[in-house]
Amino acid sequence: MRNIIYWILSAFLTLAMTIVSLRYVTNFWLLSFVYSFQIHLGVVFVVASLVVLAVRRHVYGFILLLASIFLVAHGGIMLREFSQGDSVADAPPIFRLMSFNIAIDNWKNSTAITDMVIASNADVVNLLEAKPLTFHLQELFKIYPYHIGCDHGKDSCDTLVLSKRPFVTQQVASIGSLRKDRLVIASVDFGGQIVNLVSAHLTKPYYDDYQVGELEDLGKALRPVSGPLVLAGDFNSSAIAPGIQGFLREQKMSTIAPEPATWPSGAGALGIAIDHIFARAPLRLTSLKRLEDSLGSNHSGLIAEFVLDGGGKTSSAN
Repeated sequence: MRNIIYWILSAFLTLAMTIVSLRYVTNFWLLSFVYSFQIHLGVVFVVASLVVLAVRRHVYGFILLLASIFLVAHGGIMLREFSQGDSVADAPPIFRLMSFNIAIDNWKNSTAITDMVIASNADVVNLLEAKPLTFHLQELFKIYPYHIGCDHGKDSCDTLVLSKRPFVTQQVASIGSLRKDRLVIASVDFGGQIVNLVSAHLTKPYYDDYQVGELEDLGKALRPVSGPLVLAGDFNSSAIAPGIQGFLREQKMSTIAPEPATWPSGAGALGIAIDHIFARAPLRLTSLKRLEDSLGSNHSGLIAEFVLDGGGKTSSAN
């Protein structure tokens, strides 16, 4: 009986590990979200392998344990791949950015979210699924006189970018074919430093292969953008998902690793980072933190500060 239990457990564990390991041979969209949880699942597999070995000590159980440890370790290595290098200068931050998916049905917390945005002291605020803030826009515009989005009532209020400084350039576009106007490309002059600001909101990776097309469109939109760039938003995938990895490599983006976990917000540090703030040199993050309160959203917001390596002035985007 003990032997039967051992092989049944081993079979189920082997199947589960095989599914997660498919990332090494194919980037199948249906499994993309599973790939985002590689480290979490790897830890589960380590525990399950120890249970298997407790039932019966056999060489195959040790193979499963080693494979589980590999999945965890390689997941950690992949997270570090996009960690920015050591700073070359200890300069004060040139601006602060907040990015937060507030959840499109989060009406009861709209006042608290508005107060939190105002109290954040952020120079630029990137709000996704901003519809619940429809009746607080004028209050926000008093602090952030420059904005992109939410110009035609609540039905058009999805992505909202707020700024204390005027936009040098601005553009609203669509990525993919599922949803419209979820890409904002703008630039802001921070005391003579032109910084390109990009907001993106990607579809969940298990919604067919829509996210694949969105990443392709996003890459095409960013290729002409020169100079320091920050990309913030809800990617609905971890940085270790193969599609996100390919995009970050192509665009030469980096962040502070490990990134704060943002989803599900109730899981705290045990969740995964699917909301991101990335930068491209010569722009560099000096801090990246999760907002203390998710205020009813299933995502946690992020706030980051940036410096510009070299201190030189740059030209506008596009």
